[in-house]
Amino acid sequence: MTSAFNHTDLLATLAEIEPESALAQARDTRDAATEHTQGSYNALFNSNENLNDFPLHERLSLAQQIARWHGDIQLGAHYAERLNALQSDAWVSRSRQQSALAHAERLSFKPANATAEHLEELQKAGWTLNSIVTLSQLIAYVSFQSRLLRGYRLINGKPTEDNGPHSVGAAFWRTDAKTHSGKKAPKAFTQDELNWEPWIASKPLKDFNAEQQETLARFGHSDSDYFRLLARNLPVLEQRTLTDKGIFFTPGGLPRKDRELAAAVASKINGCIFCASVHARKAAQLSKNPEAVQRLLDTPPGDILSHGQEARWQAEIDFSAALSATPATANAQQIQQLRALGLSDLELLDLVQSTAFFAWANRLMLTLGEPFEK
Repeated sequence: MTSAFNHTDLLATLAEIEPESALAQARDTRDAATEHTQGSYNALFNSNENLNDFPLHERLSLAQQIARWHGDIQLGAHYAERLNALQSDAWVSRSRQQSALAHAERLSFKPANATAEHLEELQKAGWTLNSIVTLSQLIAYVSFQSRLLRGYRLINGKPTEDNGPHSVGAAFWRTDAKTHSGKKAPKAFTQDELNWEPWIASKPLKDFNAEQQETLARFGHSDSDYFRLLARNLPVLEQRTLTDKGIFFTPGGLPRKDRELAAAVASKINGCIFCASVHARKAAQLSKNPEAVQRLLDTPPGDILSHGQEARWQAEIDFSAALSATPATANAQQIQQLRALGLSDLELLDLVQSTAFFAWANRLMLTLGEPFEK
């Protein structure tokens, strides 16, 4: 691998962020999110740890296609450049390649359409359980990365692609009465607590070594099927968890209630009932306005999520919805409106990062398992 691609901050380069700019200072304030967003990229594209059955040329080729599906010229060009520099002639079976592309297209455009049978198809095509988790992480990460890049460029006053109308309606979601295993499935968005079960086996705690178990325990992941499933690639999970904490659990900037609102908006756009339940409940608690949050959750497919909200939440919801679309349609006019409502560069950064992270989280929750009612 050439040193030209060992970026210390890839997104700063692609977003053309000047070191002394207000956006650079805001990202320095959110240094944990900045560091571990890059750390996640390094774990997926600058490392081979836990990736022996998922060669780099396959990873880069998929990332290039995902970036293109997201209408992201800069990111697509970056992955194309890396792929061309690799000059790999390694052979990949057609069924393996086609199954990965189908999984990537589904996660990119309609993650709520995923089923347990789709993961079975990947296994039949030769994907191991570990590599299915890494494949899903890669697709979801590039979806996150692309939205970060668009958001950064908008805050930074740099041009972005016109990907269509910025008014984005709520998505459809799964309404099956039962889960794959026969449990009662939620049929509507809710603030109630839900459970979640994986479609492929999570890794038993006893199969992790002592150091790995300590890492899981440090983040409170030891007893979670979801996180022990993602821990089939523990380096990526660790960087993802630290990115999450850097985005949502930092002082100042955008109020936490608004960050949680952005997560709920993204989850509505992607059709993720489980994630929406967690973050809508938190937004309702912190804002002390559960009715407004429930209004958002009750928005039917195709309708605009911001209807009936107060001015600031309306603007934030519209922006988060547009940034969550595939391809993302958030634009400079929306940034100007948010600035007119008093949002600082740090608050805008928090809004972008909170929204974008759920392009990642939703795509894992929706395609590796499903929620069920307690």
